[in-house]
Amino acid sequence: MNSFKKAAKELKLNCRFFGTDTTTLSSALQLCDKKFIVPPTNHKGYIRRLLKIIKQNNVKLLIPTIDLDLQILADNREKFAAAGCTVLISKSNVVKICQDKRKTFKFLAKNGFGSPETMSVKQALNKKKLRYPLFLKPWDGYASKGNVIVNNRNELVFYTKKIPNCIVQEFIEGQEFTCDCFVDFNLRIKCVVPRKRIETRAGEVSKSKIIKDLKIMHQTANLIEKLGAGPGIITVQLILTKDRKIKFIEINPRFGGGAPLGIKAGVNSPKWILEQLIGKKPRINFDGFTDHLVMLRYDNEVWMKDDR
Repeated sequence: MNSFKKAAKELKLNCRFFGTDTTTLSSALQLCDKKFIVPPTNHKGYIRRLLKIIKQNNVKLLIPTIDLDLQILADNREKFAAAGCTVLISKSNVVKICQDKRKTFKFLAKNGFGSPETMSVKQALNKKKLRYPLFLKPWDGYASKGNVIVNNRNELVFYTKKIPNCIVQEFIEGQEFTCDCFVDFNLRIKCVVPRKRIETRAGEVSKSKIIKDLKIMHQTANLIEKLGAGPGIITVQLILTKDRKIKFIEINPRFGGGAPLGIKAGVNSPKWILEQLIGKKPRINFDGFTDHLVMLRYDNEVWMKDDR
């Protein structure tokens, strides 16, 4: 929110920024010019409520920042376009590939991109020989919820019963990276920022460092182009092994929690998005960002008065 406000000021745009949530007790909402309470993303009236807000307030751009409503926004983006609002979301079929990790790995394998071997629970349990450790997670999960490493068959049997919609994956050793990929409104990949994940907390990166690795940048750009994702920021997670093989593990068609690092390094995606929205063509260099910049995140307070 702060980055978009700063970008609007730089462009001398008279913008207002709105936010939605299911509760007023939201830190980000306190930064908004106007706050709206909406039903949960799985409520049948969710899209209807958003469209009403957009029409009544002449909203021109909608930016999703969590996984929960990506699919429903993608499925309904033409309704928003008819109301004069651009939704920064990929096509419906692309979001389906990203949000169903079974489809993600089928796509990666089909198109020759490195990824961990992925099995259903039944396939894993029917195998006579398995190389441990193995990595377990829900095929529809997010924010690292339900992710578990198992070291033997007993643990495998136990946790596959506990994790809903569980898939079983080869455990890949190496350095984990998250890449922020900027895709313009014409679905051209303009910039890829690899961020080395140093430390995470509850699925969100807390310590991260930019590493301008051209191999990672070009392979990730090829992946996004093949997928047809965009516009906006597409967040790609991968593991770089010791022998420098790239294993892609996740694709999220939205801003990632660590995006402020790339923005600070010179990938001014909020400004580029706003420029395109008003018909300008931003000048973007594929590798035009600061290398080795480190982000260390910490909790901060947001104050509000609640008279309820």
